[in-house]
Amino acid sequence: MKGQGVRRLLIGLCAAMGALIGAGVAATVLAAWEALAADGAASAPAHSARPALYALLGGAGALACAALSGPILRVAQRYVRRAERALCAAPAQQVVCAVAGLIAGLIVALLTTQLLRAGQPRELFTALTALVYVVMGYLGASFGARRYREWPLLSALVARMQERAAPREAASGARPKLLDTSAIIDGRICDICRTGFVEGTLVAPQFVLSELRHIADSGDALRRARGRRGLDVLAQLQKLPGVRVEITDADVPDAQEVDVKLLRLAQRMGGVVVTTDYNLNKVASLSGMRVLNVNELAGALRPAVLPGEELTVHVVREGKEPGQGVGYMDDGTMIVVENGRRCVGETQAVTVTTVLQTSAGRMIFARRKGERAG
Repeated sequence: MKGQGVRRLLIGLCAAMGALIGAGVAATVLAAWEALAADGAASAPAHSARPALYALLGGAGALACAALSGPILRVAQRYVRRAERALCAAPAQQVVCAVAGLIAGLIVALLTTQLLRAGQPRELFTALTALVYVVMGYLGASFGARRYREWPLLSALVARMQERAAPREAASGARPKLLDTSAIIDGRICDICRTGFVEGTLVAPQFVLSELRHIADSGDALRRARGRRGLDVLAQLQKLPGVRVEITDADVPDAQEVDVKLLRLAQRMGGVVVTTDYNLNKVASLSGMRVLNVNELAGALRPAVLPGEELTVHVVREGKEPGQGVGYMDDGTMIVVENGRRCVGETQAVTVTTVLQTSAGRMIFARRKGERAG
């Protein structure tokens, strides 16, 4: 119901804009008509022609914009989503410079509209004013966002503010958490942060966001969906109350791989890496780095299953080894059933024989109830 109300409001705004444009065109036509009448090239417009022309062109503009409101709103929604993703991926310096450029563009638009005011009909001037403000605001924000690296004073000021915030977090025992690409795409970090168990700043380095954008622009549909999911997850993190997400430009120029950059940056910042990547977890452990593995957390929170315990499992497919069948628990844990190949598609009572717990997940081995070990 709320969505329908917002949609009707937007359609009404489109219709109002169309009526305003139509009224501006009517005012221009009447002005040209009166000019021709003053030169004797045409008869003066009748008194009743004015309201009729305003009603005709204003109504036509309103109806046209209302009819086209669907495509207009879809295009606007698409660009708003792109802008939101770009804003999430932008460092703080770039956002500040874009805002400064927007303000400068609006000031230029104000001066420009003052020059257009003379000799223009009121309705046409209103439509031109809106157009000039939109165009100049966009150009100013775009210029500030693209050239933000050329404003070293502003960049140094923002960096200084970030450095002042770091000691306060260190004093409180909260270390910055550097997000890996896999953890962002996985999405469970949102649920963890929503519970309030994560303290400190979540840091998304610019090179991680570049990898996300590269995945989102992939020609493969699955990879493209994963990349877009990652950007959406980052946007959700920024909206969570009490969660601070920082986009940093800090880089490790002498490293090429994203994982190596992330580990070195975490070491430099005194932070920890948040990931779901098994290989990155192993490399960090060998390097003496602390890593928060979301899979390990999920595994630790799963209900304990002990050897000898009886379970009921639906065997869904064959296993890798001869005779094995594979089923899954409700939480996604894989259960490998010995001699379960013949039971594919059936629900069986099984007895747990072995439980393997790794950072990549948990795997349970079982045999059918009453069956002896082979």
